[in-house]
Amino acid sequence: MDRPVGQAQTRDAVALPRAVLLVAGIVLIASSAALGVWIYSHGHPPFITDVWWNTMLAEWASPVALFISQVMNWLGGGVVGVFVVPGVIAVALIVVRRPWGAAYFVAASIVSALVVQFMKQTVGRARPEDILVTTDVGSYPSGHVANAATIAVAMAIIFPRVWVWIVGAAYVMLMAFSRTYLHAHWLSDTIGGAAVGAGVSLILAAAFAVALAREPRAKVRAG
Repeated sequence: MDRPVGQAQTRDAVALPRAVLLVAGIVLIASSAALGVWIYSHGHPPFITDVWWNTMLAEWASPVALFISQVMNWLGGGVVGVFVVPGVIAVALIVVRRPWGAAYFVAASIVSALVVQFMKQTVGRARPEDILVTTDVGSYPSGHVANAATIAVAMAIIFPRVWVWIVGAAYVMLMAFSRTYLHAHWLSDTIGGAAVGAGVSLILAAAFAVALAREPRAKVRAG
């Protein structure tokens, strides 16, 4: 007997993706936490790759790279990064009739920021000494990169297009580069931040999966 199209079929359609999203998110968060534990338990030292990358960037002076990094610093942190950018994105999602997408994005942004601050205070890693911008305490993980990864993954979940993934990945990598170019973070800090932002977005995508899957259908019916 054919099963009618409805709630049951919608839930079946997102069951496997939800499981994959949840597992992937947990793995990313656990990996970032494990790296933080290692850093804390070993006295917060930078890795060899951290020192190498920091030294290389210190020897490479570029006005263009400095300007771009300063723009990314402004865009990804402070009032602009924490409130303005997420707020604009949430409002835009509501305008295009994606209220559940907006709710998911706001939730991911809040949880990601809370996880980052908890880890910063817990790990207590010192930042590089030659930092070029004003920052808060705690180098691990990078809040700017976590914020960028949250935005990138959440947008890719809401709008699953290849170009969205490509733009999002480029944004995260540019943010990571800018944080290390400004010596605001060690390279491993940016990796940990990306894992947190992506992990939180994936876990909450699993939680919002049914609502997000129904939303485009509701929009079609309304039209």
